[in-house]
Amino acid sequence: MADTNISAEPGKQEIIITRTFDAPRQLVFQAYTNPDHIARWWGPAYLTTLVEKMDVQPGGLWRYVQTDPEGNEFAFHGVYHAITSPESLVLTFEFEGMPGHVLLETIRFEELDGRTLMTDSSVFQSVEDRDGMLQAGMEEGASESMDRFAELLAKL
Repeated sequence: MADTNISAEPGKQEIIITRTFDAPRQLVFQAYTNPDHIARWWGPAYLTTLVEKMDVQPGGLWRYVQTDPEGNEFAFHGVYHAITSPESLVLTFEFEGMPGHVLLETIRFEELDGRTLMTDSSVFQSVEDRDGMLQAGMEEGASESMDRFAELLAKL
C-alpha cells in the first residue's frame, strides 16, 4: 500500500492528492460512490460520519454530517457535475461552517494492472481559500481518510 501524496504549490489555487490502492478500479470507484461505505472511511476516525444525501448522478446532491465525541457537528455538501464510471467524478465541495467557499473537485481513477491510482484535484476560488483549508488540518484528515479507505478496500 502506497502513502498518500498531497501537493500544494505556493501561489496556486489547487491541491492534488494521489494514492495507489491495491484494488481494481471498478471496486475502488464503487466503494468511493457507495453511501454505505462513506461512513466507514470519510474523515478522521474520531469523527462519526452520517451520509445524509448522496445522489451520484449529474446534478445530484451530496451532504455528509460529521460529529465529534463532544457532539459538535460539521457538515459538508456539494453537487455532482459529471460521473464517468469507473474513470472519474467531478463535484463541488463546501464546508457549511464557512459558506461561500466552494471548491471544484475532480477525482480520476486509473487502472494499473489490478491496482488503482486515484488522483484528486481540488481547485479553490482563491489561494487564500486553499491555504485556509491546509491550515485547518486538511492534509492530516485526507491522509487518514485515504488510509481508512485502503483498509476498507482490503476487506471488500
